[in-house]
Amino acid sequence: MDDFYEIDFLNVDSKKSGDAICIRYQTNGVQRIHVVDGGFQATGDKVVAHINEHYGTPTYIDAVVVTHPDGDHAGGLRTVLESYNVGELWMLRPWLYADELIDRFKRFTSVENLKKRLKELYPNLVALEDIASQKGITIKEPLQGAFIGGFTVMAPSKTRYLDLVVESDKTPEHHEKSEDVFSGLFGMLNEAARTIVAVLWGDENFSSDPTSAENEMSVVQYAYLCDNKILLTGDAGRDALTEAADYAPYAGLALPGIDRFQVPHHGSRRNVSTELLDRWLGEKPFFQPAPDDTTFTAIVSASKEDEHHPRKSVVRGMIHRKGKVISTEDGCIRTQNNAPAREGWSAVTPLAYPEEQES
Repeated sequence: MDDFYEIDFLNVDSKKSGDAICIRYQTNGVQRIHVVDGGFQATGDKVVAHINEHYGTPTYIDAVVVTHPDGDHAGGLRTVLESYNVGELWMLRPWLYADELIDRFKRFTSVENLKKRLKELYPNLVALEDIASQKGITIKEPLQGAFIGGFTVMAPSKTRYLDLVVESDKTPEHHEKSEDVFSGLFGMLNEAARTIVAVLWGDENFSSDPTSAENEMSVVQYAYLCDNKILLTGDAGRDALTEAADYAPYAGLALPGIDRFQVPHHGSRRNVSTELLDRWLGEKPFFQPAPDDTTFTAIVSASKEDEHHPRKSVVRGMIHRKGKVISTEDGCIRTQNNAPAREGWSAVTPLAYPEEQES
């Protein structure tokens, strides 16, 4: 069989959106299966069922990747680890760096006590670590420059990751950052209260509010498969995407230009900017292109019940740069090149261009 890839974005049935991505690809005759995030804990069975139905009932998964510790990404991976022999589990565990972080936490003088507290704050990661330990699964750190099969980790760097652990509202110092917490809460309430207004083609209005530190921890992965440039972003925010773009030359990636682009954080306005989209995807043309004049595919993991994702502004931003935007709102989505045919699967209808956006 010739080289191929297929990337499945599963629909996470919930009132909130989540990520669950299954990947099968073959290069130079070697086939690999990756799972990147597993949605909520209840999503795990769906991930396993999908793999068994479409990937030939495998017993072995080469790599499982936890992009960041949020429950809508990490929860379902427990079932995946329990259901298969897994070669490598890739995830970042903040307690491993307690000795490097101890001086940055005024409340702690004991490294062991800081480790214990960090484990209490990130139970999803602890649960995965426990399963991996019981099954003898190797755990590796997905830091910038690491290779996960055919994928390169573009972000986070270790330095920025450690900074984010300290900055997180979850960490033991968050009581000293009440002003920042209030500001973040106000930002979220303000974002939810946005009104929808009609605007001309080409206008983009993204939020200036930052996303969470946990989202900024997201593992950003790049792969070049079957002459396609693929970027998986998790819930990466603007800082993570900037760091990843800065690293692109070291990964052999010339920007702008991505063929398969995972829209970060389910299409949130708090994770992208016009400048970043220009950098990754190219500048928007002066005149509105025809609907079928597309140069890349943008995939959004969004639940049909989630009224807040994807944001219209973000969908517009993708289409402005000649993106075909597809969403998991109506079911699982597969993007592929030269992959085996699937009976009953057909092309998905792209999202229409929103004539309005959030103010």
